[in-house]
Amino acid sequence: MRASADLLLVLVTLTGFMVLGTSRLTTCIRAIALQGLLLSALPLALTQRWSPRTAGLVLGSIVVKSLVLPWLLRRAIREAAVRREVEPRIGFTMSLVLGTAAVAIAFAVAQRLPLPEGAGELLVPVALATVIMGFLVLTTRAKAVTQVVGYLMLENGIYLFGLTSAERVPFLVEVGVLL
Repeated sequence: MRASADLLLVLVTLTGFMVLGTSRLTTCIRAIALQGLLLSALPLALTQRWSPRTAGLVLGSIVVKSLVLPWLLRRAIREAAVRREVEPRIGFTMSLVLGTAAVAIAFAVAQRLPLPEGAGELLVPVALATVIMGFLVLTTRAKAVTQVVGYLMLENGIYLFGLTSAERVPFLVEVGVLL
């Protein structure tokens, strides 16, 4: 079960790089929808026993993160008639380099943090890296839709942090999904 969680976390990180390295807004939206889908499956991979509460968390996440928010973003780019991020504040290659540095920093910082038992080796570093990459997208892109994608990546990183406490405070994680 731990291997499937680790695979999902690696794929979450790769979707972050996908957002950092593309200029097409539809690709950014697809990547953030895929990231939401991967995050939705993560509670199933992390828990030992499934409960109706876990199933509700997964279904709520899928609906909000993978369907509703990407649909709203696609509608926004259709109405604004915008297709590409033409002039980012930092180029896409440099964004990928900074994203790689973010992952390295996240792993270095996570080794020094007092982690809760059962948090896993990748959960906290990937959460930190996702937050940093989301902040990077938010601050280096000029288009509002791409900045919203950055906010969603930030929220996904915070959601990952919440999963470290899901066993102790499940209601808190559920409320986070609904927000």
